Amino acid sequence: ETARDLSESMRNDEPAAESVDLHGVLTRVLDGVRSSYPSAEFVVDGDLPAVDVRADDMLPSVFQNLLNNAVQHHDREAPHVEVAVDVGDERVAVTVADDGPGIPDAMKDAVFEHGEAGPGSSGSGLGLYLVRTLVDHYDGEVTVADRDPRGTVVTVGLPRAGGTNA
Repeated sequence: ETARDLSESMRNDEPAAESVDLHGVLTRVLDGVRSSYPSAEFVVDGDLPAVDVRADDMLPSVFQNLLNNAVQHHDREAPHVEVAVDVGDERVAVTVADDGPGIPDAMKDAVFEHGEAGPGSSGSGLGLYLVRTLVDHYDGEVTVADRDPRGTVVTVGLPRAGGTNA
């Protein structure tokens, strides 16, 4: 599925100009991962705002990959993953924070490279590459940081597409 999504994203060289309902995307993706990982706890910090971002129909792949990774690369029985959205005037930041083992500093940038899988990972190394490719395509940015006391925080910044969907 990730390989198909990556292939689809690479066929489209046009800038992403669609207005995408971020609330709807996150709600659907969270519902899906909650069903796939019943032992994991997915918590939304605050409310998911009704806001549109500039993206395309591949945006769910970004958050699905991040949430799946937060669980699949976890080293405990019951992963805890928090999602938060911060809406600015021109950008929207979505954070996915987990309480897993974290990503070594030397790997933080490399995990977004094609075929790069973390230590002990059974993954293909395509998921986070897809995330970076899509977010770059949307004129956004993605960053990785440590979570205190344990875990990883991935932040995806996306351009807003107009106002809110009240």
